[in-house]
Amino acid sequence: MKKYKNNKSIKTITIASGKGGVGKTNIVANLGIALRKMGKEVLIFDADLGLSNIDVLLSLAPKYSIDHVIRGEKSLKEIIVEGPAGIRVLPAGSGIQELTSLNEFQRLRILEEFENYNENIDIMLIDTSAGISENVSFFCSAVQEVIILTTPEPTSITDAYALIKILHNKYKEEKFSLVVNLIKNEDEAKLVYKRLAMVTEKFLRIDLSYLGFVRYDENVKRAVKEQSAFIELYPNTFASKDIIDLANKILNSEVKCKGSMQFFLKNFLMGLKEEVCSL
Repeated sequence: MKKYKNNKSIKTITIASGKGGVGKTNIVANLGIALRKMGKEVLIFDADLGLSNIDVLLSLAPKYSIDHVIRGEKSLKEIIVEGPAGIRVLPAGSGIQELTSLNEFQRLRILEEFENYNENIDIMLIDTSAGISENVSFFCSAVQEVIILTTPEPTSITDAYALIKILHNKYKEEKFSLVVNLIKNEDEAKLVYKRLAMVTEKFLRIDLSYLGFVRYDENVKRAVKEQSAFIELYPNTFASKDIIDLANKILNSEVKCKGSMQFFLKNFLMGLKEEVCSL
């Protein structure tokens, strides 16, 4: 097994949601840019396979996608494109139905490519599709940290709980972090957290931690229409300040790594996984 060229640990984070329309892809893209501006090398994996979104959101025009990797036509390095502030984006396929339900061979093909990818990476953010598909569960169970994104809407909270329940019951996940999007203020975010934490503790007996929030901001809509990151266009707006706060919390957190063979064949991107990984 090769080692990462700088013999350095890599923080791997999946951001998932039980419900669509909660702003997940936007959060992932802007969080990645915030982390890059803080000096970290960031790779975003658009794992919404079959419905590519990040490249559209950031006005990127990738020639190839993960589909070409799975078919053995391109290497990982050949399909990754550079985005705003120097983040790197691994684009998903668009409108390719087969990518929504990868078989074991196809997943192993992706893992093999990651093992051969030796570029310098500090943090990898995985943007999954919404819902509770096998692909979502696979990417959530593979990484060091799972962030669940929800909004104050009752349906969003219910679906977030459903995702946590499946990951816990089927994949034995025990630890999740919560981010509440599109809220008025921190008090509202903490109420959502308390509501969800209460049911996860009562019925699942697992640890749900509160990571933070992103306030509703009209400038986010404006940035989406311009196919740009709001943290780039409106760095002083509420949402940008909240994203920066989340990025700081992620950088300052310690992540306990999982013991068994996980997503990146024990050494994700050739990085040694120690008992505690911190940047």
